[in-house]
Amino acid sequence: MNIAIDRQFMKRHPAHVIALGFGAGLSLWAPGTVGTLWAWASFSVLHLYFDAVQLAWLIGLSLPLGWWACTVTARNLGVSDPGNIVWDEIVAFWLVLWLLLPTGFWAQFWAFVLFRFFDAAKPGPVGWADKSFKGFGWRGGFGIMFDDLVAAFCTLLVIALWRTVT
Repeated sequence: MNIAIDRQFMKRHPAHVIALGFGAGLSLWAPGTVGTLWAWASFSVLHLYFDAVQLAWLIGLSLPLGWWACTVTARNLGVSDPGNIVWDEIVAFWLVLWLLLPTGFWAQFWAFVLFRFFDAAKPGPVGWADKSFKGFGWRGGFGIMFDDLVAAFCTLLVIALWRTVT
């Protein structure tokens, strides 16, 4: 199936708007990176208006919402894990930033670099998570979200180890 992923596709269903990161996934260049940058920028704004508990609720509710949106969008595109779906990057990076609170620009920058490395290169557990839940339906939608959550965990693990050593 060859469906154009554009604004018209995004507007056809609310799940598409969410899964495509409110347009970040429409980027012709590295949509996963653009989605992660969108996550960083939006978290910076959300952090001004919500406290840590409210952010936790937002992230917690965004996980099942993303599972649904990614499942529907992947099915409608006919691709099990389209690169244009970026909600997985957004929620996973929100989780990283939330767990690092309070932190400054440079810690957030290095968290971004680490997260993008784990998400793109998919070493070890991230690669396992990416391969384990391929397909369509709820299992596939979970898989879209799951490998990015594992990338977030790996990012946080490296940061924790770095903080322990230094």
